Amino acid sequence: MDYRLQNTVSKDAFKYGYLLKKIFPYIKPVMGRALINLIIAIPLGLLDGIVALSLKPYLDFVINGNPEHTWTYFGITVHSQSFLAFIIPFGIVGFALFQGVLKYVSNYLTDWTGNKISNNLKMDLFKKLTMMDPQFFDVNSSGIVLTRFLSDPDTASKTIIESLKSFIATVFGLVGLVGVLLYNSWQLAIIGVTVMGIAITPVTLIRKRIKKVSNASMVVGGNMTTNFNETFAGNKIMTAYNLQKNQNKKFDDQINEQFHLAMSLTKRVGWMSPIMYFVCSIGIALVMAYGNHLILSGKMTAGSFASFVTSLLLLYKPTKTLGNTLTNLQNVFVAMGRVFELFEIQPQIKSPENAIQLKGLNNSIEFKNVFFEYEPNTPILKNFSLKVNKNETIALVGNSGGGKSTVVSLLPRFYDVKEGAIEFDGVDIRKFDLESLRNNISFVFQDNFLFTGSIKDNILMGNEHATDEDIERVIKMAHLDEFANTLEKGLDTFVGERGASLSGGQRQRVAIARAMLKDAPIVILDEATSALDNKSEAIVQKALDNLIQNKTVFVIAHRLSTIKNADRIAVINEGELVELGTHDQLMSIDNGKYKTLYEMQFKNQEEIAEV
Repeated sequence: MDYRLQNTVSKDAFKYGYLLKKIFPYIKPVMGRALINLIIAIPLGLLDGIVALSLKPYLDFVINGNPEHTWTYFGITVHSQSFLAFIIPFGIVGFALFQGVLKYVSNYLTDWTGNKISNNLKMDLFKKLTMMDPQFFDVNSSGIVLTRFLSDPDTASKTIIESLKSFIATVFGLVGLVGVLLYNSWQLAIIGVTVMGIAITPVTLIRKRIKKVSNASMVVGGNMTTNFNETFAGNKIMTAYNLQKNQNKKFDDQINEQFHLAMSLTKRVGWMSPIMYFVCSIGIALVMAYGNHLILSGKMTAGSFASFVTSLLLLYKPTKTLGNTLTNLQNVFVAMGRVFELFEIQPQIKSPENAIQLKGLNNSIEFKNVFFEYEPNTPILKNFSLKVNKNETIALVGNSGGGKSTVVSLLPRFYDVKEGAIEFDGVDIRKFDLESLRNNISFVFQDNFLFTGSIKDNILMGNEHATDEDIERVIKMAHLDEFANTLEKGLDTFVGERGASLSGGQRQRVAIARAMLKDAPIVILDEATSALDNKSEAIVQKALDNLIQNKTVFVIAHRLSTIKNADRIAVINEGELVELGTHDQLMSIDNGKYKTLYEMQFKNQEEIAEV
């Protein structure tokens, strides 16, 4: 399965029925308000013709003084001319006020329903994101992920009700105005409506261009977001290596690419508006020429003609709006297509049916003839076999890129083996419930990630149900108490994004406390002290010694002290286990891989330690 989000191209962008069916479960909870909103759009559209309709009686009876009628009610005589002169202007104001209230209610309902739909969609997408395999994050940039999981849902859901409302209001606006045209003159109405139909035809020709530019813009927008994220997270490297010009050039190129994409769409879509105006102007010219004939022949009054021309001019707006609305709707469907493609991406690593619950380790962990590759035909592990007994500490050493980190990444099923198997107590780990498997493994990395929040919040991620006594115990065991006591707010101190306000050693001790609180029977230490100075390493090493008591431990280390204290050392070279034994056993092998590695990397550490 290809996890690369840039490879998705909204293949369902023109399957409107399919996409509406997909989005319906998110509309259903707000269906009541959505329907009210769409119903309100009907009078909003129809009311556009009121002003044009009122011109006929106003001109014919008030301005031109056509034969006046009188009515008598309760002894009061009302003259049609004076009554219409009074009531029509105030009626127009009343209708405008009524339309304004409807627009306010409609806009409120549009925002309310749009945000609700968008929020529910984004919550489901975020759940989807948290269930993805690490490989998904390996092959996608942060910018593309943010664009696809945050921006697209807004486009797809927030604006769908707005677009549908606009479409309904526009259609009924057209119906109302066409009704006024027919009421005044069916002959002129045929001319006007035919011309308007011709004017809007080009809208149907731009669908694929919108899809192409929308997809390309998504990729560029994601790259821009990635650039921002990298500039933020890598600000020290950028400053240290004077990379500002490189970052600026990259962003300039992305801005220019986005500009060219926007202008590309404008070149292909922008011509519609002037063509529509040109075609409509021909319609108006024809109407005026034939309307003049109808007036002179007595088949049409001046009021009817004025009302007709006003309706025709007002028809410009909904005709143009309909074109824009259809364009916006197509953008919505393109984004919607991309959104629901995300739901089709299934994580490759998941719990099997009738999964076994892992309840600790009783005997051993065994790698059996394991083959693994990140990219096809590029093997990382080749026929790797290793058995680790319960409560044994095994050190993994070898040249950089040899596969040490891959070995420990396979244990919690960050990735799955291509061939072979990994067994806990003789059971393939792929048969275990994934959550229970990972509950039995604690990780301490070289660069431990701390989430935004307090120190206590980050420690409690190991066990959210831990008591205050449990927290106090792991704080002491992780040698975090002295540091925490120097802080004004203690464990409630806010650590900032990625724990940036703490030193490397402090972050490591928080991570160790978190792992201690989890109290998993299997512990993985992935170069947990390699980035620390000697003083910090000494403190962290004491904390690690407390963490790994009575645990089955896999440790990747570049520090000799850590390696020599392991029960056994596994030497991995180019994805294969080449030597296995204690430090003394491996040192006794002439021209052995470990001995060579020791001479190159570890001997200086030992000499420094002796000094």
